[in-house]
Amino acid sequence: MKLFSQYVFKSSGKVSQNRIALAPMTNLQSNDDGTLGEDEYNFLVRRAREGFGLIFTCASHVTADGQGWKGELGIFDDKHLPGLTRLAQGIHECGSLGIVQIFHGGARSPEALTGKQPWSASAHTIMSGGKELKVREATSEDIEAVIESFVKAAERAYKAGFDGIELHGAHGYLLHQFLSTFTNKRTDMWGGSPENRFRLLLTILQKIRSSLPRTFMAGVRISPEDKHGFKGIDFDEALDLSSILCREGADFIHVSPWDAFKKPEKYPDGKETIVELYRERLPEEVPVIVAGEIWTPADAERALELGADIAALGKCAIGNPDWAVMAKDENYLPQKPPYTVTHLREAGLGEAFIGYMRRWKDFVLEDR
Repeated sequence: MKLFSQYVFKSSGKVSQNRIALAPMTNLQSNDDGTLGEDEYNFLVRRAREGFGLIFTCASHVTADGQGWKGELGIFDDKHLPGLTRLAQGIHECGSLGIVQIFHGGARSPEALTGKQPWSASAHTIMSGGKELKVREATSEDIEAVIESFVKAAERAYKAGFDGIELHGAHGYLLHQFLSTFTNKRTDMWGGSPENRFRLLLTILQKIRSSLPRTFMAGVRISPEDKHGFKGIDFDEALDLSSILCREGADFIHVSPWDAFKKPEKYPDGKETIVELYRERLPEEVPVIVAGEIWTPADAERALELGADIAALGKCAIGNPDWAVMAKDENYLPQKPPYTVTHLREAGLGEAFIGYMRRWKDFVLEDR
């Protein structure tokens, strides 16, 4: 199976033992100050030990006011370095590559958690817990400071020994908020035209590229279109952005359509899927990673056949830590939710992660 062939990242020379990635997932398993939690370490390293070639951490905040949820892994201070270094070493000892996903929550960084009013590209209100919350518009100083914070976070990931970082430009967080016409109503150099809305993400990537060796990877996760409440992303514009990111040195583009096999909502009658359109548009040497509804080895192989270079597993990897071992049998059918609490504990989830997954409909089945 192609799935178990090595993948060489041409720009960095990094080699993944296979084309299977653990997708970045919220798990709430780190400490209140952002230092690495034991449950987070165990969850990630367990999947590396079980053969996932590429391990993405959960989204890790680059500033204290960019935290999105309790129990989130931090990368905004040197106090996080010991835990990050241990995590990178643990992943490498299992023969996998480690990537830290870095982000800022923007409007999705609740004041109740950070102690500060959330900010975004433009002022707006959001609903949280049944209440309407006000989000302030970013000042020029906010923007310049967060750019520097992303660069410093990447430098910490490099110092800790990770193989690269992923800029989280998807799922309604700060970088997505600047890309979106729904949340970015600015009229200065950071808003309006696509070029201006792309500027924050591109500037961060460019500065990281100029700050760190080419052997350290910097990729980007992109929402190719609107999903759930995350609006304001045009498919063709997102494709254009991804092409520009490749020209500016992105080592991979991680497409997050929530379904790896779907066609664009903009072109429902077209012949090609989102993955096919991305693979056709982007340079051959820049890998496309895709996540969403990949459960069986056949699903993963199909994603590769459509043009993805690496298949990322999220929900499936939560309940099936040994997927990368079992999938060598092409007829393997992994267990699907609901999972019992006992099953999830045995799969390496801590109580906080299990509690979080109870929010997902029909995912957790209480033991009886």
